Amino acid sequence: MHARLQNPYLLLVLTVLFWSGNMVIGRALREQVPPLALAFWRWAIAFALVLPLALPHLRAQWPLLRAHWKAVSVLGLLGVGGYNTLAYIGLQYTPATNAALLNSFIPIATIALSWAFLGKHLRTTDWLGVLISFAGVSIIVSQGDPVRLARLGFNVGDLWMLVAVFTWALYTIGLQWRPAAVDPMLLLAAFTLVGLTALAPAYAWEVAQGRTITVSPATLAGIAYTGIFPGFLGYVFYNRAVGEVGASRASLFLHLMPVFATILSAIFLAEMPQAYHYLGIALIFAGIYLTTATSGGAPAR
Repeated sequence: MHARLQNPYLLLVLTVLFWSGNMVIGRALREQVPPLALAFWRWAIAFALVLPLALPHLRAQWPLLRAHWKAVSVLGLLGVGGYNTLAYIGLQYTPATNAALLNSFIPIATIALSWAFLGKHLRTTDWLGVLISFAGVSIIVSQGDPVRLARLGFNVGDLWMLVAVFTWALYTIGLQWRPAAVDPMLLLAAFTLVGLTALAPAYAWEVAQGRTITVSPATLAGIAYTGIFPGFLGYVFYNRAVGEVGASRASLFLHLMPVFATILSAIFLAEMPQAYHYLGIALIFAGIYLTTATSGGAPAR
């Protein structure tokens, strides 16, 4: 099993599965857990999990970590303090269809920013794979009816999600400047500490506004899930995979979120897939296969 977890594409699939569950929980708990509270406790749990694995490396690697404090701070603010907090806020206001569609722009945003600011050159098959995969996402979100896409309203939640999308795209691209020689657990701990430092005053403000957690077994279990799986394991897997296959190719796997959301809905909500789900899933996998299987040289980074 350990050998299989060395495969970056398996790590990406597991990551997106964890994050799909995170979106479901973020939407389901919106009445019981305020967004900043969910973001803060998610990362507090993740920090508690990663700290014992990070501390043995701190003394030896502290000079290297300190030398790259700017990159560590920016990545911590974007990846830990930014994306999920913005997404949780967006899920307070926008329907799941809007959130899923906007979240699916992450691969396109990542590729576009890589091309615009870093001069990254992608092959025609990379662009074609993204377009095919995004077409599959659109079919799922629109329930097979193109007119439905035009009818989707645009609200303040969509704006929050759009900011979240570009925040994650910047984080993914920025991972190439992380201090690669620093142990991954120590680096994740550093990112998380930066994010928590930024989230703490925002969370305190939310509490001062009278928005507190409605404590129940369900809310506690939901918060624990966000910290253990999408928070801790998801970021460990994603950061490693990006380092191996590059930002553009790794971000394409986020198109799997509607696929996993469909599966999770069928399992936990008894919402059985329809024909358009199968068509959309087929296109998503076709796009990912086209981009990952036609190597044609070094991976796009």
